[in-house]
Amino acid sequence: MKDIQLERLVKKEEERQKNGIELIPSENHASSYVRSFLSSVFGNKYSEGYPKKRYYGGNEWVDDVELLAQKRAQKLFHVPFVNVQPYSGSPANLAVYLSVCKPGDTIMGQALTAGGHLTHGHPVSATGMFYKSIQYKVKNPHFAKASRGEQKSKVKNSIENDLFDYDEIKKLAETHRPKLIWVGATAYPLIFHYDRFAEIADEIGCYLAADISHVAGLIAAGVHPSPAEHTHIITTTTHKTLRGPRGALIMVTHKGLKKDPELGDKINKAVFPGLQGGPHDHQTAAIAAALHEAAQPSFATYGRQIVKNTRILAQTLIHGGLNLVGGGTENHLILVDLSPTHGPGTGVFAQKALDAVRLTVNKNTVPGEPSSPFYPSGIRLGTPAATTRCMKEHEMEAIGKIIGKTLHEIKKYKLPHEKTKRIAYLAHFEKEIRFSKTLKKLATKVRAIAIRFPIP
Repeated sequence: MKDIQLERLVKKEEERQKNGIELIPSENHASSYVRSFLSSVFGNKYSEGYPKKRYYGGNEWVDDVELLAQKRAQKLFHVPFVNVQPYSGSPANLAVYLSVCKPGDTIMGQALTAGGHLTHGHPVSATGMFYKSIQYKVKNPHFAKASRGEQKSKVKNSIENDLFDYDEIKKLAETHRPKLIWVGATAYPLIFHYDRFAEIADEIGCYLAADISHVAGLIAAGVHPSPAEHTHIITTTTHKTLRGPRGALIMVTHKGLKKDPELGDKINKAVFPGLQGGPHDHQTAAIAAALHEAAQPSFATYGRQIVKNTRILAQTLIHGGLNLVGGGTENHLILVDLSPTHGPGTGVFAQKALDAVRLTVNKNTVPGEPSSPFYPSGIRLGTPAATTRCMKEHEMEAIGKIIGKTLHEIKKYKLPHEKTKRIAYLAHFEKEIRFSKTLKKLATKVRAIAIRFPIP
């Protein structure tokens, strides 16, 4: 018997994706081939343990799939050890803590409000509750003070910029002597210089882990530097720029095994039985398929196009008078600081207005955030999903202009200072933009672009 209610909801989501454009940089469209393995017969199997060391029978083909996924990841990222079983990025990162730290040990990571991730030691995360977390930040560039000409030049000539204060990070590390330092972010638009972090970690003798969840596909494509030479451990999700299913990998580098030859075994034990039961074998198969796709020459072309698209989109936004953190972008991601143009806490207005025109972005904090994470002052956007749909520079310029017009349309709306008034004000805002003729026309333009580029 068909589940008509559920099928209708799936159809609605298909229509939403088809008729709009996903610009959230942590989202992508996996190929239909990769997705096919998620509904394969491997979803029926239980496989606690590791290849050739299972607690259940009937795993001979599961073993081959997992070993294949490991081998492909090892080759793609140039590492000697890979665990492909983590259900997602957060448990993968927690497994790293269990492998190299004890509860109460000191760790360091990039602050969430500065573009970091919850699992890099934020207080509300288990990683901030069970470990003594020291958070480093990024420089507050105040790009509102730079002329638009200066920002245009930066984007056009490629940014040789860095928002990390390595002297400050070094002082924090020397003072607090962490057992583990994280490098990696969810909202950082520039290249990561892993060697600079390695100098700090090596000097105090701690582990350095790179969370490359956002840039893994760019690394595989050769358009972002790899941390393999500099870090001991690498973690990544598989569904962002890597364009696979939702899942994660934990990798140990040659440098990591040199520091601790048993590090791979420790990570295996941390994943199972430390955190998880049986792996999701259908997910492992889909990851193996995605890694195969990422090893093809066409994927390198795809990675280069992501960067081209993001730079054109950034340049168009700057021409439209918007302020970008970092002055532009060097990867797949753009972080727009709306505080100079729209006011503190206006990221939520921008997100809802862009939703209304069929462009999906997310509200986000900016360096030196003048508001709060719930009502942040920026929006985060990127081009991986649009690039998967074969959109190129021409489409990015058109999308950038639509974003500029949309944000100009909502300039009059300001976040109330009194918190008790915010919910009602936002409800009023949403009601007004539903009837905006300008936004309706822009939504039609977005749909006209979107339907020309099918979803895989």
